[in-house]
Order: sequence, then C-alpha cells, then structure tokens
Amino acid sequence: MTQASASTSSPRAADRPSDGLSGETLCKWLYDMQLIREFETRTMQAYQQAKIGGFCHIYSGQEACAVGTIKSVEDDDPIVLAYRDHGHALARGLSPRACMAEMYGKLAGCAKGKGGSMHMFDKPHWLFGGHGIVGAQTPLGAGLAFAARYEWEVLGKGKKKVSLCYLGDGAIDQGAFHEALNLVSLFSIPVIYIIENNGYSMGTAIERHTANHDDLISRGKSYGIKSIEIDGFDVLNVYDQFKPFADECRDLQRPGFVDLKTYRYMGHSMSDPQKYRTKDEVETWKEKDSIAALASCLLTPESEGGRGCLSEDDWKSMRKEIAEIVRDAVQFAEDAPAPEVGAELYSDVYINPMPQLSPMGEYTHGEKNPLL
Repeated sequence: MTQASASTSSPRAADRPSDGLSGETLCKWLYDMQLIREFETRTMQAYQQAKIGGFCHIYSGQEACAVGTIKSVEDDDPIVLAYRDHGHALARGLSPRACMAEMYGKLAGCAKGKGGSMHMFDKPHWLFGGHGIVGAQTPLGAGLAFAARYEWEVLGKGKKKVSLCYLGDGAIDQGAFHEALNLVSLFSIPVIYIIENNGYSMGTAIERHTANHDDLISRGKSYGIKSIEIDGFDVLNVYDQFKPFADECRDLQRPGFVDLKTYRYMGHSMSDPQKYRTKDEVETWKEKDSIAALASCLLTPESEGGRGCLSEDDWKSMRKEIAEIVRDAVQFAEDAPAPEVGAELYSDVYINPMPQLSPMGEYTHGEKNPLL
C-alpha cells in the first residue's frame, strides 16, 4: 500500500490544545481506546463462535480516530457513521452492555437487536447510527447539521452545533457524497466529513480505485470547503489539529473535510481472507500503534518529555478493569432475551409491509399468521 507509508506524520500544532488537558482526561482517553480494542477482540471471538451473525467490521487500529475527533466536540453534536461503527459508539458513551447486546441481536441492544454490528444507534448520545450502504450517511450528515443550524438560526433555539459524518476512503467516489459536498458548500452547512482513510476499500488499495489518491483534500477544496490532512495514529495530534478545525466550523457555521490517515489491523470484515496485503505490512503499521503511543506518553515523566500521569500499576489495573467490563458485557449479551418476533417484527418502522397483520403477528380478523 502506498497511500501513506508508516512514516507519514502530520506536524503537531504549534499551539497545542492537548497541552491544556489534565492527566485525568488523557487517562480517560487511554481507557476509551483500550476499551474499544478489548471490545473488538471479544467481538471477534464471539463471531468465530457463531454467537454473532451477519456482517462484522472490526475497528482495531483506528481507535485514535474516533476518540480524538469525538472528544473534540460537544456531547450533543450529532454524529452519523458508516458500518465500522463499534469504536465510535463506545467513544461517544454507549455502554458496552448495550453495544454487545446489539451485536448479539438481543432486545437489550441499543437498537433492540434489529441493527446489529452495522447499525449502532444511540439517540441520548446524539449518535444517529451506522449505515450499511456505502456513502448513504453523507447526505444524512448534511441533514443533521442543517437541522441544528435551522433550529439555532431560524427558530432561535438551541445553540451552534457541528455534525460529524464518518466515511471510509472507499466511499469518497460515491455520487451521493459529491452531491452532499456540493450542497453543504452551497448553503454553508456545518458538517465535517471525516474520511477514515485506512488505505483499502474492502480489498482494493486506494491507489487502484481513486484518482489523485495522494491528495484527497483536493476533493473538499474543489467544492470550496476548507480541508485538512491529519495523521490518525497519534490521538494527541488528532485532537490538536481537529479541535480548532471543528471549533472554526462551528463558529463560522461552515463545512469541513478531513483526510484522517489510519490503518485497520484486521480485514475489511470478519470474512475477509486479506490476500491483498502481507503480514509484514500489517506488522509495520502496528509499530505505530496509537494505544501503545499514548500509554508511553502518559507513563513517561515530564522531565523526559512525557506527561507522567500514569504508573505501570495503574495501567495494568486499567487493562484488567476493562477486560472485566467487556467480559461482563459478553455475559450480559448472552443472557439477554432475544426480541419476540410477533411483538417486534413490525414495530419501529414507518410502514407495515403487511398491513393485514397487527404488530402482534395476528391477522386483523384474529387468525394467527402462519408465517410467524
């Protein structure tokens, strides 16, 4: 893969916002990133045991992207995602229990077990779902931002917001995305499109499917949208560059475009044999691991250029606590009840596709539906 070698690095901001963050905050970021990594590890195990079905896309390796960007905005700024969405959901505050129960298709899941891996949705945390259709979330991101601006500017309620819309590099050539870019630029809609550029569209390297792949920000610039490139392996660097960018988009109520360079350690999905890349390539990228880098920074004394806010014992205890939390989430998901077909099949939908059926799975004249 040539889109960004393991040595690629964006410069740290001269005036670094992360310098003002407390050690407690940074330790919480490390906690969140490790929680995502552990959650994904147990997710893979459950999938291999056939306890999780359908498609499943693992986020391991990209943790700094979700944590660094989400921690740069307000808790009520709307977020919309693609289908590699477990990490963002956990970073936004979705409980591991609700997230794992959704993976298992259980009623206690955040979408009552109906969405599964690709459709994490958590309205209380302003998380408006993962979306399985490539690029389909991009006009939705524009709509969420438009609604927030309309509420503040026209109705005189709420406050200035900015929405975050995540997509992979494989979605940047979708027509819906270009239509969305045109609209948000034309009407100055405050949505930031975050390209989590892991270098592969499923199993196709970016240089094989996207023209001008080494200058993706030119896509945003061509629509008159301010665009930046960020090294997504350093969570402090992500925050340092993304925080002021997001603040500017919020303050000026205008869109943004971010080429966030990263790498996924696992395949596109759990069924991916990964024949398009070598093990050596993956190991080379793992040497930049964002969790290890942040842990090292927090463990290193200030006198040696680190933050010195974490001890080896604290780091060990944190990992142990997280492992227990995720094990609890798995057990919770396994014990949780499955949705009742008759009660849930036609609930939470706009239109009942079989209007002769009641939500309880009975014909309107009282006979039991033989299909249920």
